[in-house]
Amino acid sequence: MEDPGLLSAFLDNLVSRLFSLAEEKYKLYKGFEGDLAFLKSELKMITSAIDGQLLGQDDHILRLSVEELRQVAHEMEDCIDHIVYDASWEQQQPWYCKMVKTGKKRKSRLQLSEEMQQLRCRLEEALQRQQRYSVSPPSTFQPAESSLNQHILPADLVGIKPPLEELLEQLSEFEGQPKQLKVISIVGFCGLGKTILARELYNSVIGKQFGERAWVSAVHGDPSNLLIEILKELHKPPPDTSDVYQLSTDLRNFLNNKRYFIVIDDMRSDQWSTIKSAFPRDVSSRILVTMKIKSVANTCSSPNGYIHKMRRLDEKHSKQLFLKEACPVEYSEYMGPDLAAILKKCDGQPLALTTVGQFMGKKSWPTGHDCEDVCNQVRFYHLQSGDDTLDRMHQVLIHDYTSLPSHALKACFLYFAMFPSDYPVRAKRLKRQWLAEGFVRPTNLCTDLAAENFEKLLDQNIIEPIDVSNNTIVKTCKTYGMMHEYITLKSLYENFITLFDGGELQPKNARRVSLRHNTITDGATLNIDLSLVRSLIVFGEAGKTMLNFNKYQLLRVLDLEDCTDLQNDHLTEICNLLLLKYLSLGGNVTILPKEIKQLKLLETLNLRRTNVKILPTEVIQLPHIIHLFGKFKLPDKAINDELKKFLTSAKCKVQTLAGFLVDESDGFAELMGHMKKLQKVKIWCESSATSSKLTTLQKAIQEFIHDDKDASNDPRSLSLYLDGCSEDFLKELKAPCYLRSLKLQGRLLELPGFVTALRRLRELCVQSTKLTADLLLALTNLKHLQYLKLIADELEEITIKNKALPTLLCLCFVLQRPTFPKIEEGALPFLESLQLLCKDMDGLSGIQIKGFTRLREVTLDIRVTNGTKVNWVRVAKEHPNKPKVLLLKRAVPTEVCLRGASASFGTTENGIVNCSVLSEGQVQETDTQMPHDEHNSVFSNIGHPVACAAGSSIAGNGTMAS
Repeated sequence: MEDPGLLSAFLDNLVSRLFSLAEEKYKLYKGFEGDLAFLKSELKMITSAIDGQLLGQDDHILRLSVEELRQVAHEMEDCIDHIVYDASWEQQQPWYCKMVKTGKKRKSRLQLSEEMQQLRCRLEEALQRQQRYSVSPPSTFQPAESSLNQHILPADLVGIKPPLEELLEQLSEFEGQPKQLKVISIVGFCGLGKTILARELYNSVIGKQFGERAWVSAVHGDPSNLLIEILKELHKPPPDTSDVYQLSTDLRNFLNNKRYFIVIDDMRSDQWSTIKSAFPRDVSSRILVTMKIKSVANTCSSPNGYIHKMRRLDEKHSKQLFLKEACPVEYSEYMGPDLAAILKKCDGQPLALTTVGQFMGKKSWPTGHDCEDVCNQVRFYHLQSGDDTLDRMHQVLIHDYTSLPSHALKACFLYFAMFPSDYPVRAKRLKRQWLAEGFVRPTNLCTDLAAENFEKLLDQNIIEPIDVSNNTIVKTCKTYGMMHEYITLKSLYENFITLFDGGELQPKNARRVSLRHNTITDGATLNIDLSLVRSLIVFGEAGKTMLNFNKYQLLRVLDLEDCTDLQNDHLTEICNLLLLKYLSLGGNVTILPKEIKQLKLLETLNLRRTNVKILPTEVIQLPHIIHLFGKFKLPDKAINDELKKFLTSAKCKVQTLAGFLVDESDGFAELMGHMKKLQKVKIWCESSATSSKLTTLQKAIQEFIHDDKDASNDPRSLSLYLDGCSEDFLKELKAPCYLRSLKLQGRLLELPGFVTALRRLRELCVQSTKLTADLLLALTNLKHLQYLKLIADELEEITIKNKALPTLLCLCFVLQRPTFPKIEEGALPFLESLQLLCKDMDGLSGIQIKGFTRLREVTLDIRVTNGTKVNWVRVAKEHPNKPKVLLLKRAVPTEVCLRGASASFGTTENGIVNCSVLSEGQVQETDTQMPHDEHNSVFSNIGHPVACAAGSSIAGNGTMAS
């Protein structure tokens, strides 16, 4: 079904672009401004009409079909982009070039003016056909029936033991614990078994020990109804009122001095803030809440609560659950088709495994003649439609998508379909492409809407973090397998993307193309007008046809960092794509042509996957460039007065420079002081750097870190890699100075003085072969530090004194030898995460955690001995908070393994990983390859303050996990 909400987001974006077009004062013909004004007002009215219809309002609504509107909107967007392209081309061509025909076909002003007038006529004709436009409201999709009312035998549940044991501990009352209410939240994506897990807790021996018990559903979203239902379940007649205050008073009076256990299932909004006063807090009671939204979980379980993050099933339990549904008992020994493809698509989600298993059971698994064909389907949406088993799962996915709070957010989410389902997508990459596409636009109220939308998707649990920094920032993520299937199908149906992955999906007017390991051969008939494509992302080999950039014209996003057959020869044509805002290159690219100066609208240039060593100065002079990624230096004799004049003007917008090399030649160090908007800088100092160049660099860094003391949320970060280069120049850096985050990597014997002088430094990573006692003691004086990471072969012996590091939340050690410091009780009073990554760690290595009263997790290298694991599990169980013990499997770079912790400068120290929870009797090891990723901060992906149990998804035989 067509999605009017998605169309509304597109039209809203189109209105903004029309305003921009008017502000630029393009004048193609007489009456151009009048046509623009008409189109703006009509589109605003239509957008308002769609939104009103979706909200159930049926007045002042213009009537027009979604399909016709989309077609007109796409043609309007094409016309706008052709106008901007034409103007951009004319602005940068000398007069004699304008008389010469170029290889790229451009539309004349007459053609563009005719198109604009035709668009106006088409809308006017539609008005004449019908006086009121109409948008069919989408069907109201209800979520799948909760497993609450389904009778599931404990023996039929798969993967329930670890999470059940974990939460039974939270349900229990231990000697010495304060007598108070604890709110336990179970949070996770749909279909992971939250309700089933809650039901098992409710029916457990411990759950039945509470004097008063109730189970209610919060799906209706009305706090007063919720309180009434709780009173009814407690067999207390509710008062004849819907007043929340009165209902809360009655419930509180009834529960006073009683131990109670109440389950609130499927809370979809923050109802807790309204009803929490109804529950006495001075009795040892429990409230268990299940929800999909993380922020709701945080509200419910703060301050004295517990959050359990549901995880997908591992491969073993996934196979077990699928075969329970698909395979009759008498065929349990039969060697059926290979399950790898199905298990990959189901992605450990019990809802997907049960429904697909039931579907395959109908196909007479494992002996049915078409079972193997179904297993090998590229996508499940190729399966026959109308099957009631798959339709139930489909309805759940529809509900999760339609419940996203805005149309623009839905467009951002659909963009995930541009990436393969199992591909870890860099968050920064995604957000910058959203901005380039125009899905989000900065406003006066919010200057970073892309980040805000990304956080909303995380909060909805509709995307899954993969790589999480020590400072809890998500660096890479993905969608769940079946949700990815759904958004891919929807994106294709809405002509939102075109996909080449072995299929033959070729709509003529493609807007976004994703090419996945499927070369378009030269002889192939390509039924796509590439000149209209706005985004192109290539994974693997593309082929000459797709890399013929003369065929493109309106591209905004060109992501070729995973393209294996990109060559230098392609770049000249790419430099004619004048509307490009995002460009990421890979393949065999070694040099950038000077023609790159034509990309006046370019905002992001990513060269990290290339072998480009020299960056043309034309790149720095691009008027809209904001983010530069790579490892490069400037050409010889490139610095001139014209370049300095540009940089000192307000025209230079570069915020990210990550990064540049310092050697014996002139380079970025000479220019850095002139780049006034820099926020993130990464620098590699080579052994060939002369003393004069290091002095120049010192002055540039001094200016970059100068403290203005007027921006408390200043995001400035600096990464310094001193590869064989003396660090003495750092001693000349003086206060006042400011950085939010700092990374120092080199052979450091002492901590540079400026580090302790940095105002409110929050994140620090120090890496060296050996970290001395003097350096380590200096670190303990950083009063505002929240995240500290130390990487070395070994640490000299020190003691961290009482009251040291008073605001530290996360402390991470990455060591070759287990030389951990002694920590006095009273030090690190707010520590939540302790990460001890040393494969040769023996037992507790002298570390005492009982003084860390807020500790939530301890992370160990997965390679430590079983005895060490057992010791840490025991100590954690004895701790009042019962922190998680997590095992971390790291993908360590080869050169680090061979040459030690300080050998590989500028590389990712800890390729991640998934954390698995260590418990008595069971350890589930998981392994995820670290993606090539940019560093959002000085920390890589270790730990997260919310505890999460591996394998904690559950499902029952013959059930739908909610």
